[in-house]
Amino acid sequence: MNLELSPAVKYWLNFFHPLIMWVLLALSLYAAYLGLQVQRTRNAQGEEKKELIKGKYNVKHYQIGSVILALMVAGAVGGMVVTYINNGKLFVGAHLIAGLGMTSLIAFSAALSPFMQKGANWARVTHILLNFVILGLFTWQAITGVQIVQRILSNA
Repeated sequence: MNLELSPAVKYWLNFFHPLIMWVLLALSLYAAYLGLQVQRTRNAQGEEKKELIKGKYNVKHYQIGSVILALMVAGAVGGMVVTYINNGKLFVGAHLIAGLGMTSLIAFSAALSPFMQKGANWARVTHILLNFVILGLFTWQAITGVQIVQRILSNA
């Protein structure tokens, strides 16, 4: 398939992936906050627990997590598609490999939800560990992504 786009469209397509990823990083940090509030609620007692339950952190965390999963997969695939459209190939390097790793890890993390809902502590601990690894990789991805954007801007 040969998809011909104008040079201007090809150029501006380069910035959708980074924009989505920065929004996704912010959402991920918010999801981490919500997850910590869920944990706090789970461990609280008495009036403090009643007050925390009103925040519905578990529902918000689950919903934001679903959005993050969808955006992460769409963003990863979209980034590869745009790179391929603009260059006729993918650049296999640390940024791509780590991004694919993050996408795989978030799928595993989300797949633990049914087990966590049934109270499996091993699933909860694994979910938390996977998500902290994802956040670490994501932070590194943001830095390397900025370097890629700088290269695109300097070649324009």
